Amino acid sequence: MIAPKSSTLTASPLGAGRRRGDATGRRVIAVSLVVLAAYVGNIVLANWASTHWSPLEVGAVAVPAGTLWAGMTFTLRDLLHEGLGGRGVLGAIAAGAGLSGLLATPQIAVASVLAFTTSELVGSLVYGRLRSWSVLGAVTASNLVGLGIDSVLFVPLAFGSFALVPGQVLGKTVATVLTVAVLLVAKTARRAVRR
Repeated sequence: MIAPKSSTLTASPLGAGRRRGDATGRRVIAVSLVVLAAYVGNIVLANWASTHWSPLEVGAVAVPAGTLWAGMTFTLRDLLHEGLGGRGVLGAIAAGAGLSGLLATPQIAVASVLAFTTSELVGSLVYGRLRSWSVLGAVTASNLVGLGIDSVLFVPLAFGSFALVPGQVLGKTVATVLTVAVLLVAKTARRAVRR
């Protein structure tokens, strides 16, 4: 799922594939479009669930209903960074903020737009700084930073108290663990196929 690291694809991933017309460029474009659709879909599901479903009870912790989907957007954003570059991610974040504003009740919409935009921008910056060191490490770090910022901003603005912050953090941490595990399995499988 992660684009090969080459200076041409990193500098201008979509433009490089179109200019060269090669299989790698087309594959990067196709994967990027699928990830973009998943990113937008998760934003829609997170806002819809937060608006229409009650928080889920997990033991003594209440988890806002849209938390898992919102948590997956962090990893999907990082994957978009690989395929679309920084400008593409900014466009996706803007589109996600717009969707967040349109799909929820006014209180959740305002909370979602503010929390989503702030956490996505900061998370994207963290990912961009760390990705040359380790893509999986960058995904993990950006997710943890993003979920902390998003939880502390979204919950009190959307629900009027900090009571759901632990559940929000728990749900997004689970989403991070699951998505990083999937990336690790995919990376291991890719290496095995190449041998």
